[in-house]
Amino acid sequence: MNRRNFLTFTALTPLFARDLMAVEDNINLNNEITNSVYLPQKEWNTLVMLRNRIRALKKYVGFANFNILSFNDSLFYARNYSAIGKFTKDELTLIDKLFYEDPQEYGFYGIKTCFNLNNKISKKDIKKIPRTGHYLFRGKPLEDYKRLKQDVGSSLILTSGIRNTMKQLSLYCDKIYKHKGNITRASTSIAPPAYSYHTTSDFDVGRKGWGHKNFTAQFAQTKEFRKIRKLNYISMRYTINNQDGVRYEPWHIKVI
Repeated sequence: MNRRNFLTFTALTPLFARDLMAVEDNINLNNEITNSVYLPQKEWNTLVMLRNRIRALKKYVGFANFNILSFNDSLFYARNYSAIGKFTKDELTLIDKLFYEDPQEYGFYGIKTCFNLNNKISKKDIKKIPRTGHYLFRGKPLEDYKRLKQDVGSSLILTSGIRNTMKQLSLYCDKIYKHKGNITRASTSIAPPAYSYHTTSDFDVGRKGWGHKNFTAQFAQTKEFRKIRKLNYISMRYTINNQDGVRYEPWHIKVI
């Protein structure tokens, strides 16, 4: 990090200072080598407002509907319902940046899966999975999930299915917020909005009753995962040390 950027970053809130000092030394809080990129202060402020607006949007349309909601429909609801409120110019600019920028700067090297921020998902092409709040694409994704349920057993559950651009943007913003503006760390935890295979095919599974642990490496220790690894009609998308730069995700099913 050059001196000009470092001085700019240290002008941010005290909340960031500890991480930024660590970045200057190329060491993060977990003592790992890093070259982290952070949101500038103005964009951090915008992110906080955007995240709150998206959460209000999700509350209004409902969890399941939010998974497949298009960007233009999101703008419509925001304009017409005061509980959400119209997206600001700065928020729309940040959305464009997070969707269209090249995430290789942040250490994410996956391929782009969605080229249109206003990606539309037709109801006739998808199937809602009962008691999950999630959808799957008809065809191979749905067939693979049904086969998994038969081969692995009733303890296997769908934890995340289709995510349209707004849903993936929401999750990405949450990760950036969690990591105090560190986009590099966020991008190793979840794919940026235009790079998620959840928009085109993939889905996540877990063990019934496991909650958040289903989204940790602990899932690899379960009997469900061991059974999954023996099947030849699906694969893991993000293996250990994968080339995309994403963390190990044993729960993420790659539709092949």
